[in-house]
Amino acid sequence: MDPDDFAERVSGVAALADPIRRDLYLYVAGQPEPVSRDAASAGVGVPRPTVKFHLDKLVEQGLLATEFKRLSGRTGPGAGRPTKLYKRSAHQVSVSLPERRYDLAGQLMARAIDDSTRDGTAVVGSLHRAAADLGVTVAQTVRAEAGPTPTEAQVVTSMCAALAHYGYEPRRGPGIITLVNCPFDALAREHTKLVCGMNLALLDATARHSAATLTARLDPAAGRCCVVLDTGPAA
Repeated sequence: MDPDDFAERVSGVAALADPIRRDLYLYVAGQPEPVSRDAASAGVGVPRPTVKFHLDKLVEQGLLATEFKRLSGRTGPGAGRPTKLYKRSAHQVSVSLPERRYDLAGQLMARAIDDSTRDGTAVVGSLHRAAADLGVTVAQTVRAEAGPTPTEAQVVTSMCAALAHYGYEPRRGPGIITLVNCPFDALAREHTKLVCGMNLALLDATARHSAATLTARLDPAAGRCCVVLDTGPAA
């Protein structure tokens, strides 16, 4: 998990701990059209200066967005200044501890179903290919972050950073990287063979294309990811 991203998401959720701010967010989100400060003030029964402060804080946290519009409908000279209006932001804010990436699993599965429907191939095979393609993309990031002529240890460090970004919580040990968190935990419990196969395809492709001596293999154990990565002696 990226610390900056985590801090941003926690801050966004924490912004709603204030009862006035939470009421304002729910009011704005529940309206069919963007609302003005006056409308929000009337809607939640809070003075306009207080509403202005909290609305702008919600915008700062990415929970609300703004637009400007002349509510009179008039244009041109004498029409007056546009009114600042607030609406729910399209920005998604969520915090999961431990981190889960069901969105990522959903994207891979949706692509697999699309590919299978189009090509007439087996869904599981399509899922493994989709996961492997993502693994190649992750490996490209690993190589780029490791630098032009990295050592084995530098590539492994870059690999751990990339895997942390996807919620795996990698831990380096002698000759092995253990992934102490499963980003797909609930899915893996219900559909173990399918999800662990997808996971192995993703991590195997990441390892093979990372420019390091890494091998992904299944090693299921309670409370962690079903895949471990064996590292070379120079890691």
